[in-house]
Amino acid sequence: MINAGLVLEGGGLRGIYTAGVLEYFQEHDISFPYVIGVSAGACMASSFLSEQSGRNKRVNIDFIKDKRYISYKNLLLKGELFGMDFIFDEIPNHIIPLDIDRILKNPAEFVIVTTDCISGQPTYFYKEDYNKDTLAAILRASSSIPFFADPVNVNGRNMLDGGITDSIPLVKAQEDGNSKNIVVLTRPRGYYKKPSRTSKVVKYRDYPLVDEQIQVRYKHYNERLDYVFEEEKKGNVLVIAPSEDTGVGRTTRNRKKLERLYNLGYEDAKDKFDSIVNFT
Repeated sequence: MINAGLVLEGGGLRGIYTAGVLEYFQEHDISFPYVIGVSAGACMASSFLSEQSGRNKRVNIDFIKDKRYISYKNLLLKGELFGMDFIFDEIPNHIIPLDIDRILKNPAEFVIVTTDCISGQPTYFYKEDYNKDTLAAILRASSSIPFFADPVNVNGRNMLDGGITDSIPLVKAQEDGNSKNIVVLTRPRGYYKKPSRTSKVVKYRDYPLVDEQIQVRYKHYNERLDYVFEEEKKGNVLVIAPSEDTGVGRTTRNRKKLERLYNLGYEDAKDKFDSIVNFT
């Protein structure tokens, strides 16, 4: 047990890097009392906390060429780039079942970040806020990218991707009492987000306060990155980030690139093993 929080960034299919990191953790019995994840980070955390070795790789790589998983046909027919029903219903309930009971019994707190569509503010779901029947919906909400997926109704409130408002939830982990945190990023060091050209032209009119957040997301993201690295210098944070750029983006469907990024996550975690187990 590492006496620190584990903070997991999102990033779509770049999250396969996090899957590699978590697979190394699982193989070496590294666990945490507190895990907070956003979007893909939350999804990867669910398999980690259910202790289903290899599940993240199977779900995110083995189906990459399946049009039900990701395709522009989905976008044209359903307004969803990723097949959300397939990913959050068919796979976890029927094809590669997610052991939700084990997640709920795991002693670790598991916090999932979403964005409230009306307030445009982050909403955090703790274990006390979900159960076997509602966890999938919250994971789906946390991963629902504006323009590419519909909002998800959770307890009467429409929710979207948590990355809109809290892409790297380190501050929340600290507020929850974790003075030390391991942060897993999905971009190499030196990356900073640029203003979205699309967001300048296309407005998310259904939820104006969410649109406001989208317009300034790059600023908030970069400020949070700076804070992460400031905390790292102070010794409060241990950062695990891709040691090289593999060319994987949010929607990359190249299996070899994804496998390379997964293996990179595993090897980067391995290289930091001593630092991780001594991080208190």
